[in-house]
Formats: sequence, structure tokens, C-alpha cells
Amino acid sequence: MNNLILSPSPHIHTRQSTQVIMRDVLIALCPALIAGIVIFGVRALIVTLVCVVFSVGGEWAFEKCTKRAVTVGDLSAVVTGVLLAFNLPVSIPLWQAAFGSLIAIVGVKQLFGGIGQNFANPAITARIVMFLAFSQSMTTWTFPDAVSSATPLELMKTGVTDNMPSYLDMFLGKTGGCIGETCALAILIGFVYLLIRRVISWQTPVIFVGTVFVMSLILGQDALAQILSGGLMLGAVFMATDYATTPRNAWGKVIFGLGCGLITVLIRFWGSYPEGVSFSILLMNILTPYIDRWTRKKPLGGVRA
Repeated sequence: MNNLILSPSPHIHTRQSTQVIMRDVLIALCPALIAGIVIFGVRALIVTLVCVVFSVGGEWAFEKCTKRAVTVGDLSAVVTGVLLAFNLPVSIPLWQAAFGSLIAIVGVKQLFGGIGQNFANPAITARIVMFLAFSQSMTTWTFPDAVSSATPLELMKTGVTDNMPSYLDMFLGKTGGCIGETCALAILIGFVYLLIRRVISWQTPVIFVGTVFVMSLILGQDALAQILSGGLMLGAVFMATDYATTPRNAWGKVIFGLGCGLITVLIRFWGSYPEGVSFSILLMNILTPYIDRWTRKKPLGGVRA
């Protein structure tokens, strides 16, 4: 018993660091990036690079100015830049993409203390700010044939479905939309990779997408088109699974995914905006501390707080 060591948690250590996790997320995002470039052209890559450069540069400059440790090496700013770009139309003016990147990094992440301290997903919040500030450029969609038109969600919202793309076209991304959200196949490849690497768990993405599918069926909508359209797949896999802004335990993740799905359906079917994924994730981010409190497990021999 003389060798018994007492120490505070954590008692279980892993080789997974923030940098390793973010690297895996970037690898999982590569199929969607490649699809975006193939579908929308080289400007998709340019927009993504602008977002990454200003995200990383904004983080470095802010931490230097505030004399804090520089954390750009953990790759979290790179992930934020890529995710923001994936949530933007390919035709977005580059200065607006740069502005959104600084909002995400400085306004949402760094001002609240840096990685792990932000109350909401930086890319999602920046997208909403940009939507409110630049509504015209944020809702101008370019199709693969370079023609501006309505997205599948907008067509379903207005009830004019004569020009609706096929399920296969939506699955492969041959529709209008944001850079990284149109190709469901590419996003699913990234999802499988993250599951294999155990970077994320299945609960939130599956419950999120499943809720939208089931509610669409109940409400008499085209359920398959609903889950293949807009930012549902991208948001469910890459943004509703953010470590800092989503619940920690399994039941919390289930509640989070269910809430995101219900709010998305509410906005899509009864709101004035055809898409509700960003707003649903942001609202559930705000509720995350309460969900964690409700679903927190009682330690053995302990008393629930």
C-alpha cells in the first residue's frame, strides 16, 4: 500500500491531442472539398483558402496582441475556416468571406477565451451573422452549370418542384447550394472516417438526420429530398458534433440531435427561410450546458447536485 498514489483527475490518458483530432476532421472534410471544387470550379478552393488564411491569421494576430499563447498549431482555426467556407455560396465576395472568418475566430472563439471556451460553434455563428449582414450574396446560388437559380429547398418551399433535381443528383451534389453541403456522398465518406477514428459518436448525426426524415414523412413532405438538400448532412456530421459546444454524454447527444432536428423542421416548413440547420445548431448550442446538467450521471456513492 506504500506505493498507492493519490492524484486529481484525469486518470485516463490518451494520445489523442487537439491537433490529432483536428487533423482527422480535416482529412474527413477533404472529400467534400474535392467535390466542391469538381462541382463549382476552382473558385471553391479560393474561397476556402481565403477563409482558412483569415481564420489562422486572425487567431495568431489576436493572441499576439493580447499576449496569449499562440494556438494556431492545434489546427482548430484551419477547421473553422474550412467549415465556414463550406457554408458559403461559391460566388461570395472574397472580402465577405474574410470578414466572416474574423467574426468566427475573434468574435466567437477568442473573445470567449479560445478553443473549448466558446459558447457556440464559430463557423455556424459566423454564417448566421453573414446571412443577416449580406443577405443578397449569401442567398445567390450558383449551379454546376454556372447558372444562378433556386436550390432544392427553395423549390420545395415555394411548391414549384417541376425543376427539382433527381435524388441521385442531390446525392452526388449536382445542385445549387453552398460549397461543401451539396454532395451527400462526400459528407458520408467523412462521417464514416470520423466514426472509424472515434473522433465523433453516431448519436447526434443519426438522430438529427433521422428526426428530419421522420418528421418530413409525418408531415407529408418529400423526406428523402429533405435530408439530401441544404446543409443538413454537413451540419449534422461536422458542426453538431463539435466538442466544445455540444453535450458530453450519450443521452445528451441524443437530446441535442433531436432538438436540432425538430427546430430544423419547424423553420423549414413554417419559417420564412427555407433552411433551418444553422439556427437549430446555434439554439441547441445555447442549451448545451442545461442538457449536460440534466443528463449528468451520478458518481458511485455520490449525491446528485
